[in-house]
Amino acid sequence: MYPDAYLLYLAHFHGDRDYFECHEILEAYWKAQPAHKRSAVWVGLIQIAVALYHQRRGNFAGAAKMMASAIRILQGCEEEVRKLGLHAARLIRLLTGKLEAIRQQLPYESFQLPIADPGLLELCRNLCAERGMVFGQASDLTNPQLIHKHTLRDRSEVIREREESLKRRQAGQADG
Repeated sequence: MYPDAYLLYLAHFHGDRDYFECHEILEAYWKAQPAHKRSAVWVGLIQIAVALYHQRRGNFAGAAKMMASAIRILQGCEEEVRKLGLHAARLIRLLTGKLEAIRQQLPYESFQLPIADPGLLELCRNLCAERGMVFGQASDLTNPQLIHKHTLRDRSEVIREREESLKRRQAGQADG
């Protein structure tokens, strides 16, 4: 009933609190959809994860920008939010409170997305358990790999792809 990428997003969101991974998973899912079928609801969920990643790192300006954008998007997608098993009105209230905390530069605190579908909640709890995560545990603020993942990850493949793309473009320009 729910896309696997969404279930993984929810497991990471509520389990290990790896918001960078949440972003990566849903962005890949969203980009894999045909352009005419790409729903903004996925972008809103991605932006929640990005906002929390920034807040946890102390980047309050980036966190506020992402959270405000997520709220705007999700307010326009309430029916889709409900179809994803979340309580739409509670989600908006929760995110609005989070945005206010970010604007006040309050430290990051873990929270739960308001899952309305008991079956979805059970799926998420089981997926967390299968992956060795505890559903609902607080973020490990002492784990640098979790907090600074984007700066610590291996980017050699991305760099290699960019270099090859640049070479192809330069070769195309030389031919033209």
